[in-house]
Amino acid sequence: MEKIKPMIPLFVLMGAVLGSGAVLLSYYGNPANTGLCVACFLENIAGALGFHDNVRMQYLRPEIMGIVLGAFGFSLFRGEFKSSGGSSPLLRFLVGMLLVIGCAVFIGCPVKMFLRLAAGDLTALAGLGGLFAGVYAGLEFIENGFRLGRAERAPRTNGLIVPGLMLFLLILAIVQPFFINQSGKGSAAQYAPFLLSLGAGLLIGALAQRTQFCITGGIARVFLRGHRDIMNCPRSVGLLISIASFFAFALAASLLTGQFNFGLHGQPSSNLSFGWGFLGMFVVGFGSVLIRGCPLRQLVASGQGDNDAGVAVMGMLTGAALVQNWGLGGTAEGTPLQGQVAVLAGICLLFAIGLMNRKRGYGIAPEYQVGLD
Repeated sequence: MEKIKPMIPLFVLMGAVLGSGAVLLSYYGNPANTGLCVACFLENIAGALGFHDNVRMQYLRPEIMGIVLGAFGFSLFRGEFKSSGGSSPLLRFLVGMLLVIGCAVFIGCPVKMFLRLAAGDLTALAGLGGLFAGVYAGLEFIENGFRLGRAERAPRTNGLIVPGLMLFLLILAIVQPFFINQSGKGSAAQYAPFLLSLGAGLLIGALAQRTQFCITGGIARVFLRGHRDIMNCPRSVGLLISIASFFAFALAASLLTGQFNFGLHGQPSSNLSFGWGFLGMFVVGFGSVLIRGCPLRQLVASGQGDNDAGVAVMGMLTGAALVQNWGLGGTAEGTPLQGQVAVLAGICLLFAIGLMNRKRGYGIAPEYQVGLD
């Protein structure tokens, strides 16, 4: 515990910036309870690039570019930018797609789930339960020998691809060429001022890079008490502190800005399909553990040179396009049939991936012990 004491203010700051910053983004223009949502914003970006034609979901969200570039810049500043990869990239791409599909069925990523809870949305409790269950399922596979292989050092230019792509998208967002779509109605037409959104993304990305913030990683600590070699690491406690700080500051900001609305009915970005919301977040928790990071963590890791995370980000962007093209996401009316089929298929695929990449008798692979510290 002595090792963590100097870091506690930093972990609290991480949660404070994420929680209060996201709520303020909603207050200044982003959709209600959606100050920051990795999955929703990737769907907006996919639409802006012409990957789908839903005119209500097309906008180059600067928060996403800011998160990656903030992590990139801060990792360079700290000398922690290291290009590595090669650990089952196609499987990571597939899981990245499934993460966004699961988020879409729930109507939000893990960050948005906590924002919904902090705004009084009780329907998000189903997603919280699903996320915990999914994390537990993923850990069961890891503890029984699941592994995707160890990443190897890669040429530095490989690690620059995702940050370079995000810089290119940022330039497009500023220049606004004719081939970039932008919604005139719908949720994508609701956005905070550009510089505020970009600044929040940069700050969140930098702090998340420094603290290695990950929502599913923090939840995993609840189930890893028996592994003292993991739990004694300062970051293990730090992630839990950051998540608690995130929720507390988001709750306070929601109350202070008048965005708190306690109850089940009439909540923005929600429905009463509790079972499908549970299963959607189950997919997110399960998949995030298998590839060592929630959607936000994948963005941050890709910014600091992790090519495997970069592949997952590309998978998430592809999944975002599929969600809109195939109508997989939940709506205020409920979960469409195709979304139900997709989430069930996703669960089956994750169990298949877990079973086919498990080596009996090996326990937790070294690369996962590093990832869980």
